[in-house]
Amino acid sequence: MKIKILLVDDHRILRDGIRNVIEKNASMLVVGEAKDGREAIKLSNQLKPDVVIMDIAMDGLNGVEATRRIVQENPETRVIALSMHSNRRFIIGMFKAGAYGYLLKDCDSEELIKAIKTVAINQKYITQNISSVILSEIISVHQEEEVNLTAREKEILQLIAEGKSSKDIGEILFLSSKTVDSHRKNIMDKLELHSLQELTRYAISIGLISLD
Repeated sequence: MKIKILLVDDHRILRDGIRNVIEKNASMLVVGEAKDGREAIKLSNQLKPDVVIMDIAMDGLNGVEATRRIVQENPETRVIALSMHSNRRFIIGMFKAGAYGYLLKDCDSEELIKAIKTVAINQKYITQNISSVILSEIISVHQEEEVNLTAREKEILQLIAEGKSSKDIGEILFLSSKTVDSHRKNIMDKLELHSLQELTRYAISIGLISLD
């Protein structure tokens, strides 16, 4: 039986390249493509892929939060992060969210195929380009302290940090502006932050958005 794969990246040309690599392997099949985190969650629920190749830095809903929801709703699905970021926050964030693998976008096609085959048999895969220092942190990932924001609060925090207004966020998430403002206040109270600039810096520090 072929390994069913869902591709998630906001750049069509990258998805085309990854699909081309995967479809040369007779044991694998690309069953769908998503351009953002929300579409990835929807397609994961519909298509039930064995493996999801997940970009991290995407507008609206980033790869970390999308991974968290996909794994919660589809426990048998294995997620591999494929990112340009080797920053410890992104790497640790993805493994905390439930990812089974982490690759950098400059990896070769052989490593991509190897990673897919590895996670498909329920084994973790981490690219050799990640330093041993970061690897040691991943091993103790659950010991790291982090303010306990809910999934909804992280979603709203990302949108705030992307510069969206309460009205914009409400339209995206089907919430009233008043409800969004209430979430914003709760987030600021939990984090003990008092301005948009501070919220944005925090969102960058935990990997919700990037500067790229």
